[in-house]
Amino acid sequence: MKRVAVTGIGAISPLGHDWPTVQAQLRSVRNCVRVITEWEDYEGLNTRLGAPALPFELPAHYNRKSTRSMGRVALMATRASEMALADAGLLGDPLVRSGGMGISYGSSAGTPAAIGDFGRMMMDKSTEGINANTYIKMMSHTAAVNIGVFLGLTGRIITTSSACASGSQGIGYAFEAIQSGKQVAMLAGGAEELDATEAAVFDTLFATSVKNDSPALTPRPFDAARDGLVLGEGACTLVLEELGHARARGARILAEVVGYGTNSDGTHVTQPQPATMAQAMRMALEIAGLQAGAVGYVNAHGTATDHGDVAESAATHAVFGERMPISSLKSYMGHTLGACGALEAWMTIEMMREGWFAPTVNLESVDPRCAQLAYIQGDGLALQTDCVMSNNFAFGGINTSLIFRRWRD
Repeated sequence: MKRVAVTGIGAISPLGHDWPTVQAQLRSVRNCVRVITEWEDYEGLNTRLGAPALPFELPAHYNRKSTRSMGRVALMATRASEMALADAGLLGDPLVRSGGMGISYGSSAGTPAAIGDFGRMMMDKSTEGINANTYIKMMSHTAAVNIGVFLGLTGRIITTSSACASGSQGIGYAFEAIQSGKQVAMLAGGAEELDATEAAVFDTLFATSVKNDSPALTPRPFDAARDGLVLGEGACTLVLEELGHARARGARILAEVVGYGTNSDGTHVTQPQPATMAQAMRMALEIAGLQAGAVGYVNAHGTATDHGDVAESAATHAVFGERMPISSLKSYMGHTLGACGALEAWMTIEMMREGWFAPTVNLESVDPRCAQLAYIQGDGLALQTDCVMSNNFAFGGINTSLIFRRWRD
């Protein structure tokens, strides 16, 4: 089996779009959650909290013609992918259009406004407002398709519309495509745009934070006083590349992808199961050829929901025991849904390279129902480790686990 390197990353996030900016925000131990005043217009919506992506610039070639099929989610995904190719030194390289590079990318949904256009059509019995690009913006694979068209990729496209696991499955399936020799390189990741409709999904489940008067104090993953999640948005693309190819062209290697596990609970769409969550982690370890003790840090899914945090902590303890350092990046930028698996993987890789791991914001008193782990609090944790794990667990009982290893020349 072939080895797989991470050679480029592009991101748009609530914390920033480059590692120095993101790292500064993480070291400040402050979140970027704010009140979304526009959501006050929705009767029955309890949460008013969100974490929008910071503004981002688009080059001139993002013109009306080239972006007419893109909603915000596809636009962020495409820009992040172009940034990733540039970071990898592959923008404009013949490999991109050769068929040797593919795409493995996901989001929970397309652009909600486009979905709304079809909703109005059904209610009003009129096609007014519907045009040739409405469906392209709405479809769940809009990010992957628009990336491919904009950049001219002709390799395989794997679409991963699997809620909170979309980004991590995007990376995992890209890893498998290269490992098996089917592709030389892949653009992998996920994206999501912030919208009241997605907040309403969790609101109806009583899973959103309603600390509307104190956005700096929520979400609170693993904390006894947590009251639910906060949604964010963004996009992140990793360039995954066959290791031999990367080394032959003198690429900078950020990390090696060594393990991926995914499975399903098979029991309930919204009640996570620790046993199968733990099994996904063990699958990743087995693929990586690692013992549990080789992993030095786990980036938690850590949504700050009542049942989710308890189940995840129990699963992590079952695999690693109480010694495992763990924290949740959602405490800084909210739950970015389809983007979270990729954004969190990127930040986990960078923290491993830095030798410093961010604490969970607002984690003051660990919920006694959560399993005993080395929850990172305070100013963070200085730690040198060669292997890290990033986990995501989605609606439908979809579990994913990724393992990255430090690259040493």
